[in-house]
Amino acid sequence: MENRIFRVVISKDSEGGYLADIPTLQHCVAFGETIEEAMSNIKEALEGVLAVMEEEGLMIPDDSQTVEYSISVPVKLHTNSDLLIAS
Repeated sequence: MENRIFRVVISKDSEGGYLADIPTLQHCVAFGETIEEAMSNIKEALEGVLAVMEEEGLMIPDDSQTVEYSISVPVKLHTNSDLLIAS
């Protein structure tokens, strides 16, 4: 059986715990008190979403070609007076 790859984004919830989201599949989200629990719950949610999509004959996307990077920038960005203006 072939496996599909889906990107999972984990965010800390403001009230505690973690929110797992699969952006490729709208509304496929899950919550967990720990990252491990959130991942377990999102896998269960994903299996349910995929079953419904297959049942309805919908195209199932594949994130296997997706590459994701994170970048960081300083919290305090440069002010307008820091910009050099060429004339």
